Amino acid sequence: MNAIYIARNRSVAYRRLGDEILLMSSRDPNLFTLNGVGALLWESADGKTPLGEIVARRVLEEYDVTQEEALRDAEEFARSLAEQGVLRISDRPISD
Repeated sequence: MNAIYIARNRSVAYRRLGDEILLMSSRDPNLFTLNGVGALLWESADGKTPLGEIVARRVLEEYDVTQEEALRDAEEFARSLAEQGVLRISDRPISD
């Protein structure tokens, strides 16, 4: 399976509120609220670290979930936010 890299879209404003993160895209008036896992993935989306490594190092350390389930959910989450223009996804590291 190919590695997936995720990076935050720089035009998205965000703010941490407790365990959640609130996102607002400059592209449209939609607001997104990310739960604890989503917030963890958002903060880890540096474009350089493969998503599988983020899941293994961060998600599996904090949540009781299998690696397969966590990776599947993380990929689904990333693709959903990419469709909204909030995250960028690539099969190679993303440079700014």
